[in-house]
Amino acid sequence: MTENTNAIDTELRELAVALFEIDALKFGEFVTKVGLKTPVYFDLRVIVSHPKVMARLAKALWKFSEECTNISQICGVPYTALPLATLISVDSNVPMLIKRKEAKAYGTMKMIEGQFKQGDNCIIIEDVITSGSSILETALTLRKEGLIVTDAFVVIDRQQGGRRNIKNHDINIKSLYTITTIMAYLLEANKITLKVVKDVTDYLLKYQAPLIPVQVPETKLKEPFYSRATKTKNEVASKIFNLMETKQSTLCLAADLIKADSILELADLTGPHIVVLKTHVDIIEDFSDDFIKRLKDLAKKHNFLLMEDRKFADIGNTVSLQYQKGIYKIAEWADIVTVHAIAGQSIIDGLKTGLESINKPRGIFILAQMSSKGALTNSEYAQHAVSIAQSSDMVTGIVCQSNIFTDPGLIQLTPGVKLAESSDNLGQQYNTPESVVNSGADLAVVGRGISEAEDRLAATLEYKKELWIAYEKRLQ
Repeated sequence: MTENTNAIDTELRELAVALFEIDALKFGEFVTKVGLKTPVYFDLRVIVSHPKVMARLAKALWKFSEECTNISQICGVPYTALPLATLISVDSNVPMLIKRKEAKAYGTMKMIEGQFKQGDNCIIIEDVITSGSSILETALTLRKEGLIVTDAFVVIDRQQGGRRNIKNHDINIKSLYTITTIMAYLLEANKITLKVVKDVTDYLLKYQAPLIPVQVPETKLKEPFYSRATKTKNEVASKIFNLMETKQSTLCLAADLIKADSILELADLTGPHIVVLKTHVDIIEDFSDDFIKRLKDLAKKHNFLLMEDRKFADIGNTVSLQYQKGIYKIAEWADIVTVHAIAGQSIIDGLKTGLESINKPRGIFILAQMSSKGALTNSEYAQHAVSIAQSSDMVTGIVCQSNIFTDPGLIQLTPGVKLAESSDNLGQQYNTPESVVNSGADLAVVGRGISEAEDRLAATLEYKKELWIAYEKRLQ
């Protein structure tokens, strides 16, 4: 292990000197891409004239792949990183994608060139990061196409905020060098002076690239529900969008009660003001077919949909049986069910099989993120869930805590909403109506904030009002 580490360190030292000698590393007075004056400038475009250096650099970069799993594609940030990405692709036999600077104005009008499928994990290759904007632009384009982006391999990190910006967008940065380490190598090799090191160090302490906010896709969050209703693949999703618009409500009421009459009473009281009533039928102590009949009558009377929060998570055949059989017969009455993405695409196929005898529209919400503290649904898992959601016309939307997808035809369902931020002693974390709407929520789940309120109707109206005001502000 020590010998290997020493060999890598020696190679990086020699490469730093080689880059300096081919004039890829410059010291003086320059202006960066984001308009910052700098005493150091890295021009790695020159490496195309030095194939041996370029090959060594590509090989060193690809060492980071040993720390990653399931790499399906690589994509070099245009244009400097493209030669490095090409060498890596040829040497490792990993397919390469090219992100265009602009969409083609003819033919397919694609932004991404190459063959891929949704859910492929793509590594971004970049030469230098200052603010991180180039990597973020590339990642946004890739993610819009359904690719998963969790890591970027970089030659040099200028230590000016780029790593922070990129990490805020759920991308891990692995860099061969920072300015600090590359100057240490060059100083040791007598290529630069202590004054140069001091000037650059002072500069780093004084100047940082601006914070790049997480981008909120305007096409989704700034588009009204009535318009998004026309862009859905799923009939239930279209109905929800239209119901939210008609009722001026984005309320999904979690009726997590254990007595049938208590649920029915709550549904009758709040029904005119909610869009969806969410149940957990397996906690109801006196469940019966009559309860389902009465619940369906109330849904029809007050014009709301029924969601069974079953969170299916098994293999396709088992899920199909759980959906249509047993004492609950969920497929017969629930307009929507919730599903974990852990089993992959087969779980959607299983649910579809379970609907063979059902002639009414049905929908699925896929869980990508959870509101409980310490949930294991990390960014890579969430992006896989989004990819599954985007590929099926059975999917109504995605359960998540933040704006992680761009498709305007999918609904973001966000649980854990209370008028004041809080948490319970079982790990449930709550956010305010305004904060969840600003984080992308279209349909917001409220449970105990209403069911345990002293005046449940007043609480329902208050949540309805606050959520709708937040939605209208989001459109402005």
